[in-house]
Amino acid sequence: MPSLRNGSIRLFRFAGIDLFLHWSWFLVAAFEINNRAKTYSSLTWNVLEYVALFLIVMLHEYGHALACRQVGGTANRIVLWPLGGVAYVDPPPRPGATLWSIAAGPLVNVALLPILTMLGFLSRSMGWALAMPNAHALLRAVWFINLSLLIFNLLPIYPLDGGQILRSLLWFLLGRARSLMAATFIGFVGVAGLIILALWIHSTWFAILSVFILMNCWRGLQQARVLSRLAKLPRREEFSCPCCKTAPPVGNFWKCSHCSQPFDTFQTGAICPYCAARYAVTSCLDCGRSHPISDWAVPDW
Repeated sequence: MPSLRNGSIRLFRFAGIDLFLHWSWFLVAAFEINNRAKTYSSLTWNVLEYVALFLIVMLHEYGHALACRQVGGTANRIVLWPLGGVAYVDPPPRPGATLWSIAAGPLVNVALLPILTMLGFLSRSMGWALAMPNAHALLRAVWFINLSLLIFNLLPIYPLDGGQILRSLLWFLLGRARSLMAATFIGFVGVAGLIILALWIHSTWFAILSVFILMNCWRGLQQARVLSRLAKLPRREEFSCPCCKTAPPVGNFWKCSHCSQPFDTFQTGAICPYCAARYAVTSCLDCGRSHPISDWAVPDW
């Protein structure tokens, strides 16, 4: 996902996770609220409907972030913007950990369904449809919003949640690189369908969303190619990443930040052979985490 932090307003911090709201959210909110002005008798109810959308998306993204932290991953930032939300999660590079981190978001919407359904039945039994038509219409709208977000997110189109869940399941069978490759190819087919739908119903928002998904699908394909090449490299079995337990590749794949020369940090003991710069930590090319090189050594039992 692209970074959206620039131009975002920090709202609050909860459970060690910062919530940001992108400035464009306000523009789209004003447009959508005015566009649906005739739905209720007062514009206040339109505002409440959009606030409800904000809360549902926020809870969905917090589901991702908290689940990621539960499995030992990193998740400290959520950004909400007009096309939804982005939880910047970095779970451990294991299929089970990734699957739980992704699936927890839609599970929040699943948990909200019976609650909203019960509230809808109560409003009907209490005669809100006649006595409080605005409140009754708001509950119905929130129910449909939650269900629509759940269904859309579960579409098997990468990088939507459904596409990432599919990738995680394929990871068990195909491995990390090939599962991502397969998920992105399926995603391209799905994006083509979304583009056709956007043209058919003349929806600008669907067109924008399709382009956004297409860009991320292409980025996922490039990542899959890098992972595929990385998997074929010879490895130093005497070392192992403390996080993902993967042996580092042999070769000049680490770049010195001082002289910009590539070198093999495991061959030189985390010292650049060109400028003698020493590095306190060494990054893993497979999972991206950094650890002191002494922590990489595999015990000789």
